[in-house]
Amino acid sequence: MSIRVALRRLVFGGAAFAAGTALAYIDDPEQLPFDLSNVAQKALQQLDAERAHNVAIWAAVHGLLPIEKRADPPKLRTTIWGKHFSNPIGLAAGFDKDAQALEGLLGLGFGFVEIGSVTPLPQPGNDQPRAFRLPELKAVINRYGFNSQGLDVVRANLIAYRRSQLHRPANQPGPGPGLVGVNLGKNKLSEDAAADYCLGVSKLAPYADYLVINVSSPNTPGLRALQSRKELEKLVKKVKATRDGMPWSAAGPPPLLVKIAPDITDADKSDIAAVALKLGIDGLIVSNTTICRPPAVAEHPEGQQTGGLSGAPLRDMSTEVLRDMYRLTKGKLPIIGVGGVSSGADAYAKIRAGASLVELYTSLVYEGPSLLRRMKKELTALLQRDGFASVHDAIGADHAIPRR
Repeated sequence: MSIRVALRRLVFGGAAFAAGTALAYIDDPEQLPFDLSNVAQKALQQLDAERAHNVAIWAAVHGLLPIEKRADPPKLRTTIWGKHFSNPIGLAAGFDKDAQALEGLLGLGFGFVEIGSVTPLPQPGNDQPRAFRLPELKAVINRYGFNSQGLDVVRANLIAYRRSQLHRPANQPGPGPGLVGVNLGKNKLSEDAAADYCLGVSKLAPYADYLVINVSSPNTPGLRALQSRKELEKLVKKVKATRDGMPWSAAGPPPLLVKIAPDITDADKSDIAAVALKLGIDGLIVSNTTICRPPAVAEHPEGQQTGGLSGAPLRDMSTEVLRDMYRLTKGKLPIIGVGGVSSGADAYAKIRAGASLVELYTSLVYEGPSLLRRMKKELTALLQRDGFASVHDAIGADHAIPRR
């Protein structure tokens, strides 16, 4: 289907929706823009996955997304690495690869947005088509392969965003300005991965609230080999030395995290935990997409596409890896839980398993921007039900390990 036809359906569908349901928004008029945006989300699903994604980024860049004007519930506020998050729900890397749409995406009410993965040199990624929806399973398979405009373009975008925030009114309604994570990758043909990551740190660290070494995408040949103990230790030492050698204010450098795969063995988990604790990594992201194909996925017409699987089928696998990593690191490291998050209950399960923060992406593709509002309400209710004064108090609640 052409973009013109999809937009025509959006206009007429949105108008009908608004006319038929306007009375339902008298008590909460701010909900209407979110629900209209969900209508747009359904129209975009008439396009192929990558084209729909590009249209969504365009809409975010041009201020066409709804804006959250309500403050977040106090229970959702948390502080990690000395940084204040108005809520623990973030947008995972892969959506805004080049930091083009930060203002629009953070305006939806995310506590933070992680951009990237960013490669030193621009590269187109793998051949198209390279993203495939499995709507019956609320899943996506992608093999983008680190398509990136490169460090210089992303650096300019981050500088522009930071400058725009200097003029943000202090009393502007809403959850408050969200934080920005920067996810770093390597170029496909690079023979020196450490040099790529170090260059990324040197150029982008001053504009990041946290940094991520992504060694777990299944779509760049040889990348996951960097998760082995010897390779990971060498890599982290070099990247950490680059970060620590830069001039910083009294607040210090941004935290450095490592993003790992869900497909790792128990030995891999132990090795990663040992390296993280030994070298003083500031946190982990658990997890990236999986190369596994659960039975329901394997039977789907698109299930055998090459690439990383994300969405609902990944939820339990990624949560179990998160649980293991929290135990192996003795609750000492903040963990960002990713994979299959589509409800407040999903986020809460990851938090109780050991996540300090959670991220989503695929569920936004299927459910639209109002998902975030619903998740915050659900998560707040679950914290209230179980007697937690704040989301921070629930971190690792399923473990006997004292929370740090």
